[in-house]
Amino acid sequence: MGSSGFNWKLADHPKLPKGKTVGLIVLDGWGEANPDQYNCIHVAETPVMDSFKKGAPERWRLVRAHGTAVGLPTEDDMGNSEVGHNALGAGRIFAQGAKLVDSALETGKIYEGEGFKYIKESFPTNTFHLIGLLSDGGVHSRLDQLLLLIKGASERGAKRIRVHVLTDGRDVLDGSSVGFAETLENYLAQLREKGVDAQIASGGGRMYVTMDRYENDWGVVKRGWDAQVLGEAPHKFRNAVEAIKTLRQEPNTSDQYLPPFVIVDENGKPVGPIVDGDAVVTFNFRADRMVMIAKALEYADFDKFDRVRFPKIRYAGMLQYDGELKLPNKYLVEPPEIDRTSGEYLTYNGVRTFACSETVKFGHVTFFWNGNRSGYFNPQMEEYVEIPSDSGITFNVQPKMKAVEIAEKARDAILSKKFEQVRVNLPNSDMVGHTGDIEATVVACKAADEAVKIIIDAIEQVGGIYVVTADHGNAEDMVKRNKKGQPLLDKNGNIQILTSHTLQPVPIAIGGPGLAPGVQFRKDVPNGGLANVAATVMNLHGFEAPADYETTLIEVVDN
Repeated sequence: MGSSGFNWKLADHPKLPKGKTVGLIVLDGWGEANPDQYNCIHVAETPVMDSFKKGAPERWRLVRAHGTAVGLPTEDDMGNSEVGHNALGAGRIFAQGAKLVDSALETGKIYEGEGFKYIKESFPTNTFHLIGLLSDGGVHSRLDQLLLLIKGASERGAKRIRVHVLTDGRDVLDGSSVGFAETLENYLAQLREKGVDAQIASGGGRMYVTMDRYENDWGVVKRGWDAQVLGEAPHKFRNAVEAIKTLRQEPNTSDQYLPPFVIVDENGKPVGPIVDGDAVVTFNFRADRMVMIAKALEYADFDKFDRVRFPKIRYAGMLQYDGELKLPNKYLVEPPEIDRTSGEYLTYNGVRTFACSETVKFGHVTFFWNGNRSGYFNPQMEEYVEIPSDSGITFNVQPKMKAVEIAEKARDAILSKKFEQVRVNLPNSDMVGHTGDIEATVVACKAADEAVKIIIDAIEQVGGIYVVTADHGNAEDMVKRNKKGQPLLDKNGNIQILTSHTLQPVPIAIGGPGLAPGVQFRKDVPNGGLANVAATVMNLHGFEAPADYETTLIEVVDN
């Protein structure tokens, strides 16, 4: 339970009643953009979401879901599911991922922390390895941070440095990995001139090597382990730029799915396997795709695949990737302290809560929602249900995913009348949007809309209230565009598919028979973002939000 002696009591809302069932639906990757053939939400049949937009204008609006609205450094930073759910749940904006790392590097605080001091002990005698996403996408990692960290380490005694690169093509253009590898190579060459033995040691595509998440496919992590730790891969090259250029020629290969490779010396020996005494840093700041490799690097007791060797290393993450598992145990940058989340407040104030999604987004609607905290605040008051996601296939093969199952669990929870808040995440538009398959994404959006209907119908039956929103954009724009907004074409005249999130705002709709008359969206919060949703939801539960929360989006006008 929360901090002892803290007063969790929320003031009653002067005009809104307590005890209504609130159905809180987060559509993952569902932004608002101009209607055209690349806007899968527009193309799809989505009668329920359309009806909210066409219905009462005072009960539908857009909110910001990227950049500073979710704690990211600039307005060029697209939102993501982690920071989005943090903001939705916390009701305040916390500096996130990239921002925390930027300031730690800028101030040099990163080099004074426990984590860096720990790995530094390996520098005099052993190799310093860095594993992570080679990209300037700013979603999982940033190339400029990697270069700064390598520079800082080399100035603080690292004599032998090996970088294990994972190519992107998901948050950035496919093919951009070649340029990133050239930039890194040029920098490492400068270090070699100064007497630091610095090289790229291995590589592979992020979706095929190392960066799996939610224990979907440990084979992905094993392919990375074999290359990074054992120095074994099906492809061997003398340098990384040549490796990437060559492997990209293979059929069905893209940056995301590049097969693993190791760099070898003139005798064919791998230049950088990880051995006893070495230091390793995973330099991604985003957690979800680092947890599995962190477990493999850190846990002595490990049965997910045969590691062959388990080197005794000093390992640290850029950040701690899982606060509950304390994983990794050592990390370079301290996390934002997210305290007093809306979930914790509402639990203390008698709001019984049900949360559900499928595996790929279950953590978002629980762990991230609750301020990067695992488990229940109060097991008597809460129930969290995870529906296993399809595994072993890409999500465009089954674009309906588990939307119906999630909706039916939510419906049953609502009709049971055991809960005042029933919260779900419907992942379809995001997970299928990431595949870049436009037809499948249209099917995904329709499936999500149908799931919303199942939940709304249950809310109608119990006289409840619904809040439907999203965490960031994705499916509303599936094509890369020039400055004028026209689709970009590749050299063959085909459109360039956009697989990433977007900078678009997301909708929020409120309604239901339990919504008090006169409740409407205020006109004086034009720049409202995801963090304003928490206070809004607290109001709908009949409470005033804490004073330091981002302001509510609603008001009650006397008719």
